[in-house]
Amino acid sequence: MTLKVYLSGEIHTDWREQIVEGAKALDVEFSAPVTDHDASDDCGVAILGTEENKYWHDHKGAMVNAIRTRKGIAEADVVVVRFGEKYRQWNAAFDAGYAAALGKSLIILQLPEHDHALKEVDAAALAVAREPVQVVEILRYVLTGKLPG
Repeated sequence: MTLKVYLSGEIHTDWREQIVEGAKALDVEFSAPVTDHDASDDCGVAILGTEENKYWHDHKGAMVNAIRTRKGIAEADVVVVRFGEKYRQWNAAFDAGYAAALGKSLIILQLPEHDHALKEVDAAALAVAREPVQVVEILRYVLTGKLPG
Protein backbone atom coordinates (compact mmCIF):
# COMPACT_ATOMS: atom_id res chain seq x y z
CA MET A 1 0.00 0.00 0.00
CA THR A 2 1.34 3.44 -0.93
CA LEU A 3 0.29 6.40 1.19
CA LYS A 4 0.04 9.83 -0.38
CA VAL A 5 0.82 12.41 2.28
CA TYR A 6 0.40 16.17 1.90
CA LEU A 7 2.59 18.24 4.25
CA SER A 8 0.90 21.56 4.99
CA GLY A 9 1.73 24.38 7.35
CA GLU A 10 4.63 26.52 8.47
CA ILE A 11 7.60 26.88 6.16
CA HIS A 12 10.24 28.30 8.50
CA THR A 13 11.67 25.08 9.98
CA ASP A 14 12.86 21.73 8.62
CA TRP A 15 9.96 19.60 9.90
CA ARG A 16 9.09 18.43 6.37
CA GLU A 17 12.63 17.24 5.73
CA GLN A 18 12.63 15.37 9.05
CA ILE A 19 9.45 13.50 8.10
CA VAL A 20 10.59 12.72 4.55
CA GLU A 21 13.99 11.52 5.80
CA GLY A 22 12.41 9.42 8.57
CA ALA A 23 9.98 7.80 6.14
CA LYS A 24 12.52 6.93 3.41
CA ALA A 25 12.07 3.20 4.00
CA LEU A 26 8.28 3.46 3.84
CA ASP A 27 6.02 3.40 0.79
CA VAL A 28 5.03 7.07 1.03
CA GLU A 29 4.68 9.74 -1.64
CA PHE A 30 4.93 13.26 -0.24
CA SER A 31 3.65 16.52 -1.66
CA ALA A 32 3.59 20.02 -0.22
CA PRO A 33 2.92 23.65 -1.00
CA VAL A 34 5.69 25.82 -2.43
CA THR A 35 7.95 26.44 0.56
CA ASP A 36 10.04 29.23 -0.97
CA HIS A 37 8.43 32.10 0.94
CA ASP A 38 9.19 34.79 -1.66
CA ALA A 39 8.00 32.65 -4.57
CA SER A 40 4.81 31.78 -2.70
CA ASP A 41 4.11 35.42 -1.88
CA ASP A 42 4.91 36.77 -5.35
CA CYS A 43 3.70 34.04 -7.72
CA GLY A 44 0.44 35.80 -8.52
CA VAL A 45 1.97 39.10 -9.57
CA ALA A 46 4.94 37.42 -11.27
CA ILE A 47 2.55 35.46 -13.49
CA LEU A 48 -0.59 37.62 -13.71
CA GLY A 49 0.84 41.12 -13.44
CA THR A 50 1.76 43.63 -10.78
CA GLU A 51 -0.62 45.12 -8.25
CA GLU A 52 -0.16 48.45 -6.50
CA ASN A 53 -2.44 47.43 -3.64
CA LYS A 54 -0.81 44.86 -1.32
CA TYR A 55 -4.20 43.23 -0.68
CA TRP A 56 -4.60 42.35 -4.37
CA HIS A 57 -0.93 41.34 -4.61
CA ASP A 58 -1.47 38.82 -1.81
CA HIS A 59 -4.88 37.78 -3.14
CA LYS A 60 -3.44 36.86 -6.55
CA GLY A 61 -0.73 34.79 -4.88
CA ALA A 62 -3.20 33.03 -2.61
CA MET A 63 -5.39 32.07 -5.56
CA VAL A 64 -2.49 30.70 -7.62
CA ASN A 65 -1.13 28.79 -4.61
CA ALA A 66 -4.61 27.38 -3.92
CA ILE A 67 -4.48 25.44 -7.20
CA ARG A 68 -1.53 23.41 -5.89
CA THR A 69 -2.93 23.17 -2.36
CA ARG A 70 -6.36 21.93 -3.45
CA LYS A 71 -4.83 19.30 -5.72
CA GLY A 72 -2.39 18.12 -3.04
CA ILE A 73 -5.04 17.82 -0.35
CA ALA A 74 -7.61 16.23 -2.68
CA GLU A 75 -5.17 13.53 -3.82
CA ALA A 76 -3.75 12.83 -0.35
CA ASP A 77 -4.62 9.86 1.84
CA VAL A 78 -3.21 11.68 4.87
CA VAL A 79 -2.79 15.41 5.45
CA VAL A 80 -0.25 16.58 8.02
CA VAL A 81 -0.66 20.19 9.15
CA ARG A 82 2.15 21.81 11.13
CA PHE A 83 1.47 24.83 13.29
CA GLY A 84 4.77 26.51 14.17
CA GLU A 85 5.63 28.67 17.11
CA LYS A 86 6.59 31.96 15.46
CA TYR A 87 3.81 32.96 13.08
CA ARG A 88 0.04 32.69 13.01
CA GLN A 89 -0.68 30.21 10.25
CA TRP A 90 -4.22 31.03 9.16
CA ASN A 91 -3.53 29.22 5.89
CA ALA A 92 -2.62 26.08 7.84
CA ALA A 93 -5.91 26.26 9.76
CA PHE A 94 -7.75 26.66 6.46
CA ASP A 95 -5.92 23.64 5.00
CA ALA A 96 -6.84 21.56 8.06
CA GLY A 97 -10.51 22.54 7.72
CA TYR A 98 -10.49 21.85 3.99
CA ALA A 99 -8.93 18.42 4.55
CA ALA A 100 -11.44 17.63 7.30
CA ALA A 101 -14.33 18.69 5.05
CA LEU A 102 -13.05 16.29 2.39
CA GLY A 103 -12.90 13.47 4.95
CA LYS A 104 -9.10 13.18 4.79
CA SER A 105 -7.16 11.53 7.58
CA LEU A 106 -5.65 14.49 9.39
CA ILE A 107 -2.58 14.62 11.60
CA ILE A 108 -1.86 17.90 13.39
CA LEU A 109 1.72 18.70 14.40
CA GLN A 110 1.84 21.38 17.10
CA LEU A 111 3.41 22.48 20.35
CA PRO A 112 1.50 21.95 23.62
CA GLU A 113 1.15 25.70 24.14
CA HIS A 114 -1.15 25.82 21.10
CA ASP A 115 -3.56 23.20 22.45
CA HIS A 116 -6.21 25.67 23.55
CA ALA A 117 -6.07 27.85 20.43
CA LEU A 118 -6.26 24.80 18.16
CA LYS A 119 -8.80 22.73 20.09
CA GLU A 120 -11.35 22.77 17.27
CA VAL A 121 -8.72 21.89 14.69
CA ASP A 122 -7.42 19.11 16.95
CA ALA A 123 -10.96 17.77 17.40
CA ALA A 124 -11.14 17.18 13.63
CA ALA A 125 -7.80 15.34 13.56
CA LEU A 126 -7.18 11.64 14.00
CA ALA A 127 -3.88 12.37 15.78
CA VAL A 128 -2.09 15.33 17.34
CA ALA A 129 1.69 14.90 17.29
CA ARG A 130 4.33 17.02 19.01
CA GLU A 131 7.39 16.00 16.99
CA PRO A 132 8.00 15.05 13.34
CA VAL A 133 9.27 11.62 14.44
CA GLN A 134 5.81 10.87 15.85
CA VAL A 135 4.30 11.55 12.42
CA VAL A 136 6.80 9.11 10.90
CA GLU A 137 5.86 6.48 13.50
CA ILE A 138 2.14 6.97 12.72
CA LEU A 139 2.84 6.46 9.01
CA ARG A 140 4.97 3.38 9.77
CA TYR A 141 2.23 1.91 11.94
CA VAL A 142 -0.46 2.60 9.32
CA LEU A 143 1.62 0.90 6.62
CA THR A 144 3.07 -2.00 8.60
CA GLY A 145 1.01 -2.44 11.77
CA LYS A 146 4.27 -2.38 13.74
CA LEU A 147 4.86 -0.37 16.90
CA PRO A 148 8.03 1.73 17.34
CA GLY A 149 11.09 0.24 18.92
